[in-house]
Amino acid sequence: MELADSSVCLTYESGPAELVDFPQTDEPVHILGNAYSTFYDLDELKADILSRIWITYRKNFSPIGGTGPTTDTGWGCMLRCGQMMMAQCLVIRHLGRDWRWSKDSLNDPVYRKVLSLFQDKRTSYYSIHQIASMGVSEGKTVGSWFGPNTIAQVLKKLSVYDEWSAIVTHVAMDNTIIEDDIRTLCKNFTANRDNGQLESKSISDSSPLTAGSSLKESSWSPLLLIIPLRLGLTDINSLYFNSLKMCLSLKQSVGIIGGKPNHAHWFVGTFEDELIYLDPHTTQPVVDIGSTNTTGDESYHCCHASRMKLNHLDPSVALVRGREEKREREKAVDRKRCKGSGREKKREIIVLLF
Repeated sequence: MELADSSVCLTYESGPAELVDFPQTDEPVHILGNAYSTFYDLDELKADILSRIWITYRKNFSPIGGTGPTTDTGWGCMLRCGQMMMAQCLVIRHLGRDWRWSKDSLNDPVYRKVLSLFQDKRTSYYSIHQIASMGVSEGKTVGSWFGPNTIAQVLKKLSVYDEWSAIVTHVAMDNTIIEDDIRTLCKNFTANRDNGQLESKSISDSSPLTAGSSLKESSWSPLLLIIPLRLGLTDINSLYFNSLKMCLSLKQSVGIIGGKPNHAHWFVGTFEDELIYLDPHTTQPVVDIGSTNTTGDESYHCCHASRMKLNHLDPSVALVRGREEKREREKAVDRKRCKGSGREKKREIIVLLF
């Protein structure tokens, strides 16, 4: 597979991204549930990273709200990380986890449709325009930086409009997941859609999706579960490191949203004591993949991921899981207790196998 031009892998705010290949060690690299050997699977590892949809700052898009900003440089990194996470969820939903990008992927109408949902225009369901505007309902003015919980709540609201994907998005607050509530949500969403009880959610008549375009009906709607957590006060507690690595090694993982204060990343994997992430801090010109003059989709794929030490992660994160089948969801609940020291309360990271 041809790799994208490495020139698009430079970051705007933090300089060049880490472009050094993974060192050859016995420790496997985990990317969203897939394990790779750096001795034998390096090409497959690179292809997996390249195939994730990389969404960065853009400039020269139409003003948000008609009179707002035309670039999100400096404030939109958490919004872009939320887009990347949701894009991964939709890739799994419509193309499968093993789908791999190539330079002719735009010829695939399903992939093109997924990518169109994240275009920088008002009519795209998960556009920077829709996310920034919906953030107002969460107390964020357009142009404000989001935290993990804010982007989770906004994506929950926007996903209702996406009838093609028909995904139930649930944000688990206070570290609590109630299985019966989730079961009811997934069943009721499907029943309401089948009975025509969902409101018409078209953002625009020119939206890329139309009513009745959802996937084959079933009695269970796929679930996207987002768990906002705070894993320390000012610094992340090292007791959580193994649990975070475990989360990214699960097949159901669609990543972790977090990073450093006012500097967000989408974390997609782990290697030894490091987290692997895609960095949105690159400003690129707006691209319209529906235009006859489009330059292609290469700017939505990055040939190299960046890495950071686990202990550099900000303690405020959002873990994200997705699964389509009810049967696999009900197989197990893995509760990983992480005991604090001193007067710190016990916390519990709950990972549902959806």
